[in-house]
Amino acid sequence: MTTPTMKSLYPDITPYHTFFLETDSQHSVYVEVSGNPDGISVIFLHGGPCSGTKPHHRGFFNPEKYQIILFDQRGCGQSLPFGELADNTTQDLIDDMERIRQQLKIEQWLVFGGSWGGALALLYAQQHPEKVSAMIIRAVFLARQTDLEWFAKDGANRIYPERYQHLVGSAPQIDPDNIVISLWAALTGKDEVAKRRVAKEWMAWGGQVALGHAYQEAPHDEHITEKMVKQVAMELHYALNTYFIQDNQILDNCALLTDIPTIIIHGRQDLTCPIEAGQRLHEALPKAEYVILPHAGHIAQGEDMIDALVAATDQFAERLLN
Repeated sequence: MTTPTMKSLYPDITPYHTFFLETDSQHSVYVEVSGNPDGISVIFLHGGPCSGTKPHHRGFFNPEKYQIILFDQRGCGQSLPFGELADNTTQDLIDDMERIRQQLKIEQWLVFGGSWGGALALLYAQQHPEKVSAMIIRAVFLARQTDLEWFAKDGANRIYPERYQHLVGSAPQIDPDNIVISLWAALTGKDEVAKRRVAKEWMAWGGQVALGHAYQEAPHDEHITEKMVKQVAMELHYALNTYFIQDNQILDNCALLTDIPTIIIHGRQDLTCPIEAGQRLHEALPKAEYVILPHAGHIAQGEDMIDALVAATDQFAERLLN
């Protein structure tokens, strides 16, 4: 019996249309469209917040069968102004998605998101279920208080205590019950050295938890740019405001999504978003296909994760075109 061939990313392609979406604020949102203009419309939602899209993100989709829409969320990537926090909430991002859909004259689209992008996908679908043909949710993040506490207070710190101590020690003053608030105070304060130290250690902490043994520490003398500080500020801005949603809002409203074809993909080794969240989402969406990858972690890299994600988009290409 032959072993099935692992799926890989589709070859690089160039967008045939790019534009800046005008909003009702100072934000201009970068949008690009590639693939087949007559294919299945899919919108890719990046994580972070503030990580931005990358060219290889187009490769999760067959360009002959999909019209692929990527956009950088407010203040992220190529969107302008970079790092702007005013008028930058979850509802603003959902509204931007609707503006994109309307401007591109798309009736329905597949919504594809991982980590924070997955949370945004679910929240968008709960507001606009009739506009969503299907969903692929990777590395489930439910944006609950318990999820934030796992990452920033009591959970992952037990697995990487040394790195966590660097994070906690980066702020001049730290309240052990309010780590995020303490880091935010340092990051937005007047002490430029402390500001860059917090940014460096937050990025290092996120990298360690997400990458595990594959994480490589940055050089000690690495220059922390203003752009890095702004990126961390946006992550903390969303965390500090509990992602601008009510606690457990995503799970509480999953009844609105039960008729949307969904594939949930989660790595068992994911320490940024532990697999409990994937299990809870599947319990709330029992019709969804639930794929557990025993050896995969948080990021959308590695043979197992790429294989599962491309297989999911290929599967929906066949289902939605027939």
